[in-house]
Amino acid sequence: SAFDLTRVADTLRARIDASLDAYCELSDGCPDELQAAIRYSLLAPGKRLRPILVLMATRACGRQVEVALPAACAVEMVHAYSLIHDDLPAMDDDDLRRGQPACHKKFGEATAILAGDALLTLAFEVLAREVHPPRVAAACCGALARAAGASGMVGGQADDVAGHLPTSDNPESRSTHTLESIHNRKTGAMICVALRLGALVAEADQTQIEALENYGRCVGLAFQITDDLLDVQGQEAAIGKRAGKDSVRGKLTFPGLFGAEESSRRAE
Repeated sequence: SAFDLTRVADTLRARIDASLDAYCELSDGCPDELQAAIRYSLLAPGKRLRPILVLMATRACGRQVEVALPAACAVEMVHAYSLIHDDLPAMDDDDLRRGQPACHKKFGEATAILAGDALLTLAFEVLAREVHPPRVAAACCGALARAAGASGMVGGQADDVAGHLPTSDNPESRSTHTLESIHNRKTGAMICVALRLGALVAEADQTQIEALENYGRCVGLAFQITDDLLDVQGQEAAIGKRAGKDSVRGKLTFPGLFGAEESSRRAE
């Protein structure tokens, strides 16, 4: 029968959500308020795009998705941490995430920061403990750390925050290269590493890994352009976060640089 992405994604999402729920059962040392904030953010309704890509990459490389569930959940934990911190007043200052109050609006800024910290560290605990053999676990930890770190997602976020500042004295900062560089790190790095982790868990060869990462770079950029367009054209209830905030903050975006029509063409 024809491949049905929606049906496959729905099936995989249900398995991911069940695993994430189990990982939220933390040890007795975790304060109740912190655990509640972790559960609130990690289990909030979402597309689960990144963990689904982990599982589909593993399947594409010839292994069953069960072996990749820990890696898939680890990627979603890092993603959830990044959203918590991204919404903070010092960052993007968002009150809404995934159709519900942002973590800091529900639990306060201090607890939100700590929940993000806990999710980031939990991701590496899960990889180290549950991915086998140990050399594959180590490779997964290294790949995820690079993608999420100072030269990856965090670096892209830093440049994105700097992009809120006036840039009339620096025309180069609004160039296509700068914009794509930000998004290749802020958004694309985590999409690429999701595919890489799926391949690593499947013990794929280098040709397979490179093919998946090339696909990931394209999907990551298309995803970010679409996200930028939704901020301009989308409805808050549908996208689950505040619309129109990018232009208000003078943020560097594809529609702001190229216009909506050209941005749509680039995404396509």
